[in-house]
Amino acid sequence: MNMIPLPVGIRSRVLQGINSGNFHLLEAGAQSADSNNLVLLIHGFPELAYSWRKVMLPLAAAGYHVIAPDIRGYGRSANTDVQYSDDLRPFSTLNKIQDMMALVASLGYGSVQAVIGHDQGATLAGWCALSRPDIFKSVALMSSPFRGAPAALPFNTANVPAAAIKPNQISEELAGLSPARKYYQHYFATEAANKNMWQAEQGLKKFLRAYYHMKSADWPANIPFKLKGLLASEWGKLPRYYVMDLDLGMAETVLPATPSSQEINACQWLPDNELDFYISEYSRTGFQGGLQGYRNNPYDKDLALFSGKKIEVPSTFISGEKDWGTYQTPGGLENLEDGLCTKYQGTHFVKNAGHWVQQEQPDATAKLLIQFIARNNLALKNK
Repeated sequence: MNMIPLPVGIRSRVLQGINSGNFHLLEAGAQSADSNNLVLLIHGFPELAYSWRKVMLPLAAAGYHVIAPDIRGYGRSANTDVQYSDDLRPFSTLNKIQDMMALVASLGYGSVQAVIGHDQGATLAGWCALSRPDIFKSVALMSSPFRGAPAALPFNTANVPAAAIKPNQISEELAGLSPARKYYQHYFATEAANKNMWQAEQGLKKFLRAYYHMKSADWPANIPFKLKGLLASEWGKLPRYYVMDLDLGMAETVLPATPSSQEINACQWLPDNELDFYISEYSRTGFQGGLQGYRNNPYDKDLALFSGKKIEVPSTFISGEKDWGTYQTPGGLENLEDGLCTKYQGTHFVKNAGHWVQQEQPDATAKLLIQFIARNNLALKNK
């Protein structure tokens, strides 16, 4: 495996036997005397622990022991050789929560000051905080609003017949648009998605360069706004990387947005030498380990245990001002702000940042995170 091009002060190691698997993590800072200063960073798709490299040192300088694992299925952690036909049990949400709990415990901690998740990682961070508030003391959700637990279980249906549930027909409605469209998460759940991206005709490097570029503030078409509702006519307003043409894969979708050599040279947040590390890792593993998280996992039915439960620890949402991820689920942000999080501490939009906010604008992102964690750390100490 290639060496990881890390800033001085960030360490890399592999922990053995974490929830029946090995986990690679990056870390900065050190454990405090009272073992009460851990911050856990959870990356999204298609990213790695490496995606946090620019905010780890500022967090460590603020006094925190910062860890960023390659999540199961990614990079140098467990289940990166997974096939589409493999058992989905290891990728269930409950098992991924156990991954994070086991990782924390293995390092000698009983709790986490803050769990911070970006993109797909925001979903896992949200579930960690919702299900185990005794361990995960606060949560920062980034770029993708957490949707929460299933709705409360059907009530009083023994006495009053339940209303019929209207099936969601958004896929059929998207296919009926002109041109016909499909939602990217539905595409990511298909068997074809991994090969299409891993063996993209333009090559893996050009594919990832275009994918990262198209979702960043560098792409001029990223001017997001709230959608009126979960309607095909509204979803059709999203960029093609979210609501794709029905007959195209993601590799073909992002190809027209391939940046010029001048744009690549001007990209300070992801220069070629840093992109090359992503290429080296995904060249080995492909994308299937990460794509498993987009599938309808039958083992996630157990999440009904948490039906109606809210996030009861301090929480916040951070996103790039040019990130469509904030609005791809109509009403998702409002759900966080208006009830899902009982101790919500604000929504923050980072200027000149798109979807990769912690990489595009790391200083501003780190400042927001440090302020959030410190405020709640002080509140815990004053209890």
